[in-house]
Amino acid sequence: MKKDKLPAVLICNEVNVRYLTGFTGDSSWLLLTADREVILSDGRFTTQLEEECPDIPMAIRPVQQTLLQLAAEQIRGLSVSVCGFEATAISYDVATHLEEAVDTPDLIPVKGLVEPLRAIKDPDEIREIREAIRQAEKGFDYLKASLTAEMTELTASFALEEGMRRFGAICTGFDSIIAVGERAALPHARPGLSRCDQAPFLLVDWGARTAGGYVSDLTRMIITGSISSKLQRLYEVVKKSQQAAIEKIRPGVAATEVDRAARVVMEQHGVADHFNHGLGHGFGLQVHESTRLSPNSADVLSPGMVITVEPGVYYPGWGGIRLEDDILVTRDGHEVLSSLPRELESHCLRW
Repeated sequence: MKKDKLPAVLICNEVNVRYLTGFTGDSSWLLLTADREVILSDGRFTTQLEEECPDIPMAIRPVQQTLLQLAAEQIRGLSVSVCGFEATAISYDVATHLEEAVDTPDLIPVKGLVEPLRAIKDPDEIREIREAIRQAEKGFDYLKASLTAEMTELTASFALEEGMRRFGAICTGFDSIIAVGERAALPHARPGLSRCDQAPFLLVDWGARTAGGYVSDLTRMIITGSISSKLQRLYEVVKKSQQAAIEKIRPGVAATEVDRAARVVMEQHGVADHFNHGLGHGFGLQVHESTRLSPNSADVLSPGMVITVEPGVYYPGWGGIRLEDDILVTRDGHEVLSSLPRELESHCLRW
């Protein structure tokens, strides 16, 4: 704020509010100055605010007042000439009405004040992420033990979520992707009614969310039939691609360099045109956060970042293969936080 000459900022992104305050509710904003902070909320959350962040003052709006009106009232009460607001967190319509309601001081749209802080995880956050990975991996084992030929992608996703919840997750970290056979060619396929025995493999992309709000993000293939030569060959390329990228991860390395390492392997095996997305991303309170591993990323790796590495190849009409693990950038290199085997044979089922 000092660097950008902002005497006050209105934090409107609810995840950013949670990160800065510990408050886990919604429909609440945070107003910051150099020497003051106040959470703007409503009566539903009074007790919760007192429990979760007792040291932060709150302004509770009556039912006749909107959150926007409360924010305008609080901003007008500041002795400042300008106030920033998170432009990416509210709509143009809300921003316009907020500016009209405030009038003075001037409102300045800003972005990227909190997200870079969230990109670097502290020890408590890393512990939460380790737990989210443990819950996800236990859930995957539960899914493999529960999977039957007649189950659909949808019922398999229910079993996966049940497994994660049995091991402490409060819910999935995001909507699970379970795609059988040729539907695995859709990188973000939604579970449907395709049966698990309709093809010899399925792709599972999933994660858990801990009680503390942190998520994990993993992908594995499950083999339910014979491993064809094409499947084996493509999987080995994807695995080599992932390993080449992971070996590049250390502080000071450009995200583009990590992404490039994976694509070089794809090019050497003639499948680069079938890798049609970025290599990975940061995650934490959300499954997609700052730090992007892609050909056009401007990010540079720093200790404390936790990122996914998830190369894949996709062939419409046949299927797709993706392999994803969670990586911590350490002071002198990296640590692979996830522990599920990467060998294709490790996830073969026999019905």
